[in-house]
Formats: sequence, C-alpha cells, structure tokens
Amino acid sequence: MPVLLRGPGDHEPDPVDAVREPHALGRHPPPRSRHGVTDRHLLSLLIPAVGGQGGGVLLEWIVDAALADGYPAHGTSIPGVAQRTGSTTYYVELSTERAHEQDGAPIFSLYPVPGALDVLLAPEFLEVGRSIELGFPSPARTTIIASTHRLYSIHEKIATGRGIYPIDRLHEAARVLSHKLIAFDALALAREHGTEANAVLLGALAGSGALPLSGDAYREAIRAKGVQVEANLRGFEAGLAVAARGVAEGAGEGSRGFGTPLAPDHSPAPAAPAASAATSPNMVATRPDVERMTGDFPAELRPVLHQAIARLIDYQDRAYAERYLERLRPFIRAGGLELGRIVARHLAVWMTYEDAIRVAQLKTRAGRFERIRRDVGAEAREIVVTDFLKPDLDEIYGVLPYRLVAPFARWAERRWPHGRPALGQHVRTTTVSGYLRVWLLTLLRPLRPISYRAREEHSHIDRWLAAITRCVAWDGALACEVARAAQLVKGYGDVRRRMVGHFDRILETVLRLAEREAATGGDFEASRSLAARYRALVLQGPESETKAATLVAETLGRL
Repeated sequence: MPVLLRGPGDHEPDPVDAVREPHALGRHPPPRSRHGVTDRHLLSLLIPAVGGQGGGVLLEWIVDAALADGYPAHGTSIPGVAQRTGSTTYYVELSTERAHEQDGAPIFSLYPVPGALDVLLAPEFLEVGRSIELGFPSPARTTIIASTHRLYSIHEKIATGRGIYPIDRLHEAARVLSHKLIAFDALALAREHGTEANAVLLGALAGSGALPLSGDAYREAIRAKGVQVEANLRGFEAGLAVAARGVAEGAGEGSRGFGTPLAPDHSPAPAAPAASAATSPNMVATRPDVERMTGDFPAELRPVLHQAIARLIDYQDRAYAERYLERLRPFIRAGGLELGRIVARHLAVWMTYEDAIRVAQLKTRAGRFERIRRDVGAEAREIVVTDFLKPDLDEIYGVLPYRLVAPFARWAERRWPHGRPALGQHVRTTTVSGYLRVWLLTLLRPLRPISYRAREEHSHIDRWLAAITRCVAWDGALACEVARAAQLVKGYGDVRRRMVGHFDRILETVLRLAEREAATGGDFEASRSLAARYRALVLQGPESETKAATLVAETLGRL
C-alpha cells in the first residue's frame, strides 16, 4: 500500500510507492522532483541491545567516526521501558559519499526497514534472534557482527528446568540469514583486555569493512568521547584483530566461566582456626587417590566421577564421597553405562544440596571476594559486599541435629502447612561482624550428617535409589526415566517443598503403573511415557504444573 505524503502547496497528496513498478507508474503520474532530495545510497546499521550494555555509547562512537571521516550520518534510539529490562534499539544511517562530494544533504530515516539492513551489530547473541524474527537481516546484503555470549532472558530464567534457547539454532539462523557473519565471544575478549564488550564490537565493525570508515576515525571517536580511553582502545584493537583475521567462531553456550554443574570450586577456603574442618586432611583428595577410589568404575564414567568426588569432599569429607561411590556401584553392575551415568550425575548434585552451611561456606571463600574485586575493577580498593539472605524456618532448624528439632519441625509443619515464615536480613560480609556472622555457620559442618535436613534429604535419596533398583528388574529404559526424576528436586524454601512433592507424586504413580504393567505382561511403554511427560511438564514452569497434576489424576483414574 502506498504511503501518502502531502507536498508544499498541494491540495491532494502525492503517492509514493515502496516499490515503483511499471504498472504503478501507469496508474499514477510521475512524482515531481523535490529540491534537495537525492537517490544516493545510504548504509544502515542496527544495534539491538538491552539497557546497560553500552549500546548508546556504541552508537555515538559510530556516528562520531563517520562525521570525523567526512561522511554525513545520523543516529537515533528507541529506549526500552526500564534500565536493563527493556530492549533498546539504536539505529544509524550514513551516506556512502563524503559531504564535499554531495550536491545536497541526504535525508535519513529514523527506523530500520526489514530486509534492507546493511549491518546488524548485536552485543548479545539472542538479540540476533530477535532481529531475525522481525525480518531485519537479509542474506543478500546484511553483515551480522555479534557476541556469542548469553545474558539469559526472563523467560529462560523462570523455567523450572532447562529453558535456555538452543544456541546452535541461533547460530544456524544467523549464518543462513546473513551475507557475512562475524560471531565471537566479545565479552570474554573484553574481560581479557580489561575493557567492555561494546569497544570490542566497535573494533570488529571496523575490521569487517562493512562501513567505509577508516580505523583512525573510530580511534578518534573513542578519544573524543574521553571515557576510559585507553581501555576502550585496547578493546577496539582486540575486536579489530578478530574481524581482520576473518574469525567466525562457532557460538558456544555462554561465556567462559559458566562451568559444568559438577565443577569443583578451586578457590581457597577462608582462614579458620586450626581445629576447623576447613583445614582437615579430608578436605583434599590427590589425583592418585581419586584414581584409586574410581578404579573399579568404567573409564567412560571417570571424568564425571572425578568432578563429583572433588565436589563431595569439598562439601563434606572423604567418607561422604565414599558413601556416594557405594550408592552408585549397584547401578553400574545392574543397569549398565547409561543408567550409571544418569545416577552418577544426579546423585552427586543431590548429595551436595545447598543448606545454610553450604551457603555460608561459598559466601565466605576468599576466592569469591577476589572475583568480585576483579569484576568491578577494584583490585586495590576497598569494596562493600552486602548479601541479601532470607532463610525460612526449615532452613534455619535444618542444620541442627534431628533429635533436637524433630518435634519442633513437626509442629511447624502443622502450624504453617503452606509455607514457613522467613527471616530477611542484609549482611555486609566485608565487615568483621558480618563475615563472622556468616562464617560461624560453617563450623556446623561436622554436625551435618546428623542434621534434620540431612535426614530428610537422604531419606528421599534412598527412596529414589530403591525405585530405580526395582525398575531395573522390569525395564532398563524405565529405570533411566525414574533416575531422571531427580531433576525435579531443586530450589529453596517453598519452591523446593513444592518440587519434592512433584518428585514424590511421580515416583508413586509411575511405580503403581509399572506394577500394573508387570502383572499384565506389558512392555512398560505407558510407565516410561508418564515419567517423561510428567517431568517435562513440571520443568516447563509453574504454569504447566497443573497439566502435570491432571495427567497423574487421569492415570490414577484408569488404574
């Protein structure tokens, strides 16, 4: 549909077609020439970002560089609804001719046109997906320059299970829908050079050759801005080198440092008295010792077991790691490698549940404060760290001996059946009093094996392992599905109580259905399907838990 623009002195608007074709010219008279309007080509660049990523500074650098190099340019932005929550769009247009070569000022647009974009400069990889969804990039003309690190969206974070959008699908879409793709981890590169990702992306833009600007023009724009000049120049040169080498790395899932769920914490424990468990010889297991502990396990499982043992010893002690291996051995013998791998991973995670003792242990490590200093660039200065804690009654009395608090716990469950009261507090762990207030909790670690929380957690673990053992005798695939049910046990406070309820429900229902199938000589397909569907629904988030409950009710109704 044509857009109608009224000319000066006109009584009727002139039609301006988006695409002027012969049949359109036949219907309408040719447009009159406009003074100062030319058909010269303009280059367009879109920066889709989130508030706080430096997109505004990046826009100013590009516009300033274009003007410094003699190219007329214009930049605009549409801010999001709030800082770091709304998507902010930055758009730049610049002429392909220098100002002295033109016979009139170009007319710039304020908005990008889908399919007519020359450069998509994305500070975060999911923004590439958003732009593709809106139809902006074109394989015929668009150069996509993007950082492959991920800052997870709200929808990815609120999912109970793994809600992260598949990075390989994003990379494939970017590759197919771009004329040229330069994708690398700009955030990791920025951290290596002590700068920000927007400076690195500016260098990648310069190295891509997508805009007719010289490298010196970009450098001059950084200097003219006058903010962190040396650091930004380092980032610019790093990004320039990456693009100049033609590096288009495959996108990895997140920046370096995310680690695996079983990755041990190598930071040193906080200083403690000599009698503390932090200095116990059980805290450290040498590599030959770990090899001896796992010598009778399949070689394919040992990488997982090595990480699990390091985590368990750091969490409690060597005896605790030995208990883990003893629990795991029967499933290696009876269920094979696949079942052993599933149980090994989930059992290690479950046995290192995060109680108040573990939280205190992690929050008072020297390595944590060193990382915070490094991240905020305050290596030689004093920092203030305030931890926002909100433990509920279960978490408070959970670290105390079972015999001591069991009567109170039963009363609390009757008194507050739908959620326990919580004690909110703000603790400055960089002060002596605040640090000691948290660190003293770590001294309760020797009491953890007899604590109320340990009794409850290990009771559920034993029930889970018994259910797997029972299913192994029926069907190996069913045993694997029951083993995966441990994914449901996660979270803190009310969330964990709700998820444990789902775990109990799926275990009870699947076993009842499997017993029915075993009695009738079935193939356990219904039991496997129920376990997989229920787990998938619960892991989608709270809105799908009602569907999971309906699924169980329908299944029980048919038994």
